Amino acid sequence: MTRYNRFNNLTGWIVFAIAFLTYAITVERTASFWDCGEFIACAFKLQVPHPPGAPFFLLIGRLFSLLALGDVTQVAYWVNMVSVLSSAFTILFLFWTISLLGLKLLRKKEADLTMADTILLLGAGVVGALAYTWSDSFWFSAVEAEVYGMSSFFTAIVIWAVFKWERIEDPAAENRWLIFIAYLVGLSIGVHLLNLVTIPGLALVYYYKKYRKITFFGGLMAFIAGGLILVIINSGIIPGLPSLAGWFEIKFVNILGLPFGSGTIFFIIAFLGALVYGIRYSQIKQNALLNTALLSLAFVLIGYSCYLLVLVRANYNPPINENNPDGTLSFVSYLKREQYGSRPLLYGPTFVSRPIKQNRGAPIYRKQGDKYAIIDYKPEYEYEPGTSMLLPRMYSTQSNHPQLYRQMQGLAEGQKPSMADNIGFMLKYQIGHMYWRYFMWNFVGRESDEEGAGNLLPLDAAKDFPYAISHNKAHDNFFMLPFLLGLLGIVIQYFRRRRDLLVLGLLFFLTGVALVVYLNSPPTEPRERDYIYVGSYYIFCIWIGFGVISIAEGIASFVKNATARAGLATALGLIVPAIMGFKGWDNHDRSNRYHSVDFAKNLLSSCAPNAILFTGGDNDTFPLWYVQETEGFRTDVRVCNLSLLGTDWYIDQMKRQTYESEPLPISLEHDNYMFGKNDIVPFYEIPGVKGGINLKEYMGLVKSENKAIQVPLTSGDMTSILPSSVLFLPVDVANVNKLGILKPDMVPFLRDSISWTIGKNDLYKSDLIMLDIIATNNWQRPIYFSSTLAGSNYLNLKEYMQVEGYAYRLLPVFVPNATDGYVNSDIMYNNLMTKMAWRELNNPNTYYDNTFLGSPVFTARIAFLRLVGQLIAENKMDKAKLALNKILYVMPDESIPYDQITSNYIRPLFQLGEDKKALEIADTMASRADENLDFAKENGTSNQRDANIDLYILQTIVNSLRESGKEEAAKKYDAIFQKHIAGYNVGQ
Repeated sequence: MTRYNRFNNLTGWIVFAIAFLTYAITVERTASFWDCGEFIACAFKLQVPHPPGAPFFLLIGRLFSLLALGDVTQVAYWVNMVSVLSSAFTILFLFWTISLLGLKLLRKKEADLTMADTILLLGAGVVGALAYTWSDSFWFSAVEAEVYGMSSFFTAIVIWAVFKWERIEDPAAENRWLIFIAYLVGLSIGVHLLNLVTIPGLALVYYYKKYRKITFFGGLMAFIAGGLILVIINSGIIPGLPSLAGWFEIKFVNILGLPFGSGTIFFIIAFLGALVYGIRYSQIKQNALLNTALLSLAFVLIGYSCYLLVLVRANYNPPINENNPDGTLSFVSYLKREQYGSRPLLYGPTFVSRPIKQNRGAPIYRKQGDKYAIIDYKPEYEYEPGTSMLLPRMYSTQSNHPQLYRQMQGLAEGQKPSMADNIGFMLKYQIGHMYWRYFMWNFVGRESDEEGAGNLLPLDAAKDFPYAISHNKAHDNFFMLPFLLGLLGIVIQYFRRRRDLLVLGLLFFLTGVALVVYLNSPPTEPRERDYIYVGSYYIFCIWIGFGVISIAEGIASFVKNATARAGLATALGLIVPAIMGFKGWDNHDRSNRYHSVDFAKNLLSSCAPNAILFTGGDNDTFPLWYVQETEGFRTDVRVCNLSLLGTDWYIDQMKRQTYESEPLPISLEHDNYMFGKNDIVPFYEIPGVKGGINLKEYMGLVKSENKAIQVPLTSGDMTSILPSSVLFLPVDVANVNKLGILKPDMVPFLRDSISWTIGKNDLYKSDLIMLDIIATNNWQRPIYFSSTLAGSNYLNLKEYMQVEGYAYRLLPVFVPNATDGYVNSDIMYNNLMTKMAWRELNNPNTYYDNTFLGSPVFTARIAFLRLVGQLIAENKMDKAKLALNKILYVMPDESIPYDQITSNYIRPLFQLGEDKKALEIADTMASRADENLDFAKENGTSNQRDANIDLYILQTIVNSLRESGKEEAAKKYDAIFQKHIAGYNVGQ
């Protein structure tokens, strides 16, 4: 080993240690929001997460969870450490990749390197690797239990291995490296598919090494060949082989009458036999290329075989078993992510296209008896002529998206988008807003962590930002230094190693813009998606490393001593990652953040024992799954996710016992809700039941498929309908009184039936199952609706709901004018004041991003606001003061900035004699609203929604002060309100 190699290895491990310490110090100690809670729960008990799953990640996560040594509260931390370790290894291989490619830039062999060359190469590697270590998007994924840290590791080691292979002269040794690379690719499939997009670019490395005469056409063919390998793996192997096994399975069972699984077993034996024969044949014929190709395929399959975990665990039917992929056919659907639908890529409809014909596509099979029966066909639509186009970018089936497309492209109602509009949307929004903006966050500067936040340029350092931006922890200005250093790296590689620049350029393109085109983003996303494109940021950090070599070249005429020049260039280069690390630390340090889990526990604590809790999206449900599955908290409550309740496999799971929770009271049988059955129950009013229909009787008619409530579809099949906009449910008053579920002062409101207008909209399957649960339950189990649900999910039943914390409880009493439920102050006070957790929320050094400042904080502040209002109405002033001071203490402005809900605290503060505190909050919030509105006007960044919030705050403050007799203060803030109100069209 040469002296350079020793230094290279040692420095690489030092950089690894820096990255590991960075991530280990800042890692989240518990489950983060979004998918992390689900992944931790699934890793801990080896369950089945949302498709297409991440089985290799789960297996490694399971091993790490054992390090908790039985302390279930530490499981999340140890699964998070999988990302910490994976990300640190990513930095290690990035360093070695930069030094490997840097050798080519110096045009020297290792044995010929001087000390100056060694310092320069190692400096380039350190600068580039640390820049990626502290880059915004990669750091975000490195400290939570998501798949992107491990996915980046596989991308890093594959790129490093390919360039390492390029230097090997011995044919036998280099073939072993190719097989090793294939195995890594196979394993990466069990984490995330992002690693596969690097294959076409890396194919050029193979071409440049294996072919002496390099031509443009040859390079193009190599790139196409790499793309073909990508297609073979992505479409031919991942879903293709299971699909072929499924074809054999259907034939063997349905035609030959053999038992389930026989066709799959035959296919596996036949395929593996053919592969073994092919490998043996290539050895006999001494065909090295064929042998290497077949062995590579075999090792891809060995890595891919980790997906057997999904099949095995699904057959054990664990509590989390999304899509229930327990057989070959359901496994194929799981791999293809069919539950999410698809978007056109190369040619297809736009948002104005209307289907004019529905054709039957591929059949959908389900087990029935001892055969596979066709239960439905995948729909294939034909659209109006002239409304489809090449590379369709503006297509969505979501109801609110057409209006957004029109707003973004300035289209009038009814106007069809042109190809120019289509391409304009792609360039401006998909590439500009959903990629380039993220790229600038990482290497130029980020304005804040607000949704849709822009970038910071060097000149913005002198700009007078309002408090909301200037005090945002994600307000990071890198003064374009990382970006400029990366450009210098591109320049020197262009002049010295254009082939390598082409390879890196293609990798940068494939993991960035090409991915943007492939994903075809809709006009709005539930959260920022910058973590998807970390592969392109990885490549750019290689160029940042090369920027050090470029600096050394640039100062050669000023600094003659080569060693001093290399040291100075490295020192100057290190300024870049140092700024990134210093600026980014506070908005990536999650070490004291616990409220994602506390929020879930608080929601469960709002429920009575043995409750049924309806929830909505990922951040409502995944943390709940985590605390129940991992920490064993409140497993008596059955969490019922409405996003999944429209699927037959999930309804089947709800009908089984889970831990202490009994099966849900669902009367409908599987045939009533199987795939394709009652997906949508159309409203079709029948005159005879216009005045209302008995819910229990209605569910009985649906169950029996009674013709009285059915209409024919265009396909000829019959479907159940909703025959009335009014439903009523008989109530056994004596039984309800015996259960003791009503507060004494609510008993007079108890009637022998409840009646409500559900509306004239169609019902979805999830709505139908909810109604079935309500009807069948007969008030035996508490039924709760999370307060975070969308308004339509409450089925217009809020007037029959009691607020007990973070959830509404359905009860058979109607309280007049309680359109948003009625507050049970005794239960709610006990829940909020004694049962709920608020760890580190009042720590100003803890970082809370926009996810926390949204639903979790809103839910808490609204809950306390409603409780305080009810306590004041009941003249329980001491309790009201304690409750109001509690929320202001656990969520102070220093850590959780005041929001529009807080402005509503001013009135009750005056009512409770807290005048000083009320005036302080009013002054703080009014000043900030004034700043925000002034800044928006001066900089042309006015956002109607943000402006409406600030105007609402000002108006609420003024009204509160006037109602509290503080006229002088009211006039002061009313002047600010009047100053701004004229400039905005409030309400839009």
